[in-house]
Amino acid sequence: MKTKTIMIAAALALPFVCCCGGNNPDPDPVKPEPVELTLVDANATPETKALYANLWAIRDKGWIFGHQNDLINGRKWQYDEGGSDTKAVCGDYPGLFGVDVASFMDGREDTSENPVKVRTIKEAYDRGMVIMACMHLNNPYNDAAYADKKYNQDRPVSHILEEGSETNRKFNVWMDRLAALAKSLKGSDGVQIPMILRPFHEHGNDWSWWGNTACTQTEYIDLWRLLVDGMKSRGVHNFIYAISPQMDGQKIEDDFLFRWPGDNYVDFIGMDCYQGINNNVFVNNLKVLSALSTKKKKPAGVTETGVQGFQVADYWVTNIAAPMAGRKMSLLATWSNKYDPIGSGNHYFSVFPGHVSVESFLTMYKRSDTYFCNDLPKMYNPVNGITVK
Repeated sequence: MKTKTIMIAAALALPFVCCCGGNNPDPDPVKPEPVELTLVDANATPETKALYANLWAIRDKGWIFGHQNDLINGRKWQYDEGGSDTKAVCGDYPGLFGVDVASFMDGREDTSENPVKVRTIKEAYDRGMVIMACMHLNNPYNDAAYADKKYNQDRPVSHILEEGSETNRKFNVWMDRLAALAKSLKGSDGVQIPMILRPFHEHGNDWSWWGNTACTQTEYIDLWRLLVDGMKSRGVHNFIYAISPQMDGQKIEDDFLFRWPGDNYVDFIGMDCYQGINNNVFVNNLKVLSALSTKKKKPAGVTETGVQGFQVADYWVTNIAAPMAGRKMSLLATWSNKYDPIGSGNHYFSVFPGHVSVESFLTMYKRSDTYFCNDLPKMYNPVNGITVK
């Protein structure tokens, strides 16, 4: 475990007192202004509100490192209890575990990984980690794969929104399944596990059935609201709702607000930023996202990033840690390392034993502004001075 040292100048400096006036008392110490945040779900569980408060608080100190599927599989292993490419390199788990929950929802044939996902979500929570879930859902209109663009012309979102239609009924069943999963996931303490949910992500692209060529802006917004309202009406109160557009090129605020569902339907502002090793693009987008986070008073972070098959020795220090420093991001999550025991492909986005970037990763790990599992505060306990409504 690293030692985190947070230096606060006001706490270290002795107040200057003028002696000329005699017996004037020392001034009261300056106290930080209380913060009030608002969640989409006013009935969110206490632990979900506490997680939200901690996501806001940590942005002033550093950012949480995350990795998709980190506890499920790695480059040379899969489904091993306690497994983690991150831990195998630095001796600690990431602070955030990314997982896909679509396989619980859309009726696909292969659900063999679901028990592993349930186990690892529970293990992550019990360790104090943050869990973030995405949804690569199959097309509900024709059961095609989520990224099969030739079916976008069928406009499945319009069919979902058609009350009473076959697709509408099917999607309601999918929401029933997601609600059942959310309510069933409990830690060893018996608490429903809070999760950051990223539905319908990268919505500005054309690859998905919810993307910009498959539905209108109004339809996308209505779909997002249907899911959020559907979860709340089904008694799900342990989700933090995160929007995550893909921002690979240099962007402005309007790009982040494209198809924005409304301030009262978004809790967390993310970006999936596959900018390669272009620090200029990454820094620009981080600045825009940080300003928007402050403006909206919602925590923000890099919800997906990485370079597939990267072979850059100083990648973690130069292309991740340096651009992220001081940006008031709550988290950064890299995409997954595909199980590939003979190394026949290059589908990996994070470090693993033997990779050329191991030393750079270890340097990043030791920084005071990077939070891995053992560095995290108690993320499910309230934060003094932060109220979440």
